[in-house]
Amino acid sequence: MIYRNFQGLKLSALGFGAMRLPVIGGKDECVDREETFRMVEKAMEAGVNYYDTAWGYHDGNSETVLGEALGRYPRDSYCLADKFPGYDLSNMPKVKEIFTEQLRKTGAGYFDFYLFHNVCEMNVEQYLDPKYGILEYLLEQKKNGKIRHLGFSCHGEMPVLKKFLEAYGKHMEFCQLQLNYVDWEFQHGKEKVELLKEYGIPVWVMEPLRGGKLARADAQSEAALKALRPEEGIPAWAFRFLQSLPEVTVVLSGMSSMEQLEDNLKTFAEDKPLGEAEWDALMGVSARIQGRKSVPCTACHYCVSHCPMGLDIPRLISLYNEHMLTVAEGGMAFIAPMALSALPEDKRPSACLHCRSCEQVCPQQIKISEVMTEFVNHIG
Repeated sequence: MIYRNFQGLKLSALGFGAMRLPVIGGKDECVDREETFRMVEKAMEAGVNYYDTAWGYHDGNSETVLGEALGRYPRDSYCLADKFPGYDLSNMPKVKEIFTEQLRKTGAGYFDFYLFHNVCEMNVEQYLDPKYGILEYLLEQKKNGKIRHLGFSCHGEMPVLKKFLEAYGKHMEFCQLQLNYVDWEFQHGKEKVELLKEYGIPVWVMEPLRGGKLARADAQSEAALKALRPEEGIPAWAFRFLQSLPEVTVVLSGMSSMEQLEDNLKTFAEDKPLGEAEWDALMGVSARIQGRKSVPCTACHYCVSHCPMGLDIPRLISLYNEHMLTVAEGGMAFIAPMALSALPEDKRPSACLHCRSCEQVCPQQIKISEVMTEFVNHIG
């Protein structure tokens, strides 16, 4: 296992993300407890010592299951990260209540790392509003030893990141960004990393595979990469890209199966940053992906809890992307229409009320209502 230094700590470069744990029956809220235990055991044996969960993951069950899995090991053998769920504005006055409940659910006693979750355009003003006392409470918990290191995750654009850093930057010890070789330019990842560097804040990475989208490549891209590193799998290229950035400390990967975990462990067994030719080749792959103009959904499921119709928005967007890409490439676009025909009428894109509630919590700032309309127009 590769390790990175952080304030005297030796952190595994691969972090175990608990947003996409194995589930039973395809239900996000039904975490497969036994399989999760087996995966955590494998990760611990391989030297992974950083584990990340959050209040809303798996409909609130991620914290409990991960806490149970880690509770079988000495508390000083791993680092646990959790987050205050400010992506839901109704939580803003509840920082004490939620933090206390998170400690209870995880059974951890304290959090090694704790974050302001998903700082973005929707909530930055509330996060900074002193009437909620969020920063003050979390700093108090840090003083009391309940939080060892305080940081934040950010899906917002550069103005949001700048505003948050100007207000709270002196208190922040790390920042979790969506960062991968597509978002290096697409979501201004490079500029964000440079800004954080000015503040002396190291980067934690989320969505290194962009919700699994970068685990695959088209034939042209795969051939170009295989010519440079024949032994390297496609998902590994995304991790090698991040190993090439000295500002990156921990790379979180949400793993849903033992196979995914084992593949990642192999990749992080050694440090193999990209050379110049390899970097250029990967940027070429990124350009081709962006050129397809697919909707950049990472299936975080924040939108689902805010949809009054209960639409499975990530799945619908995935079907939309598949359909539009197939049409663009001149293929037979039958998968999406077939899948939609199996859904009840009130769970199809046509059921969207265009209330835009989902858009208020979307980390990718996707105009979901417009996507649903376009989907309906294309499918008929």
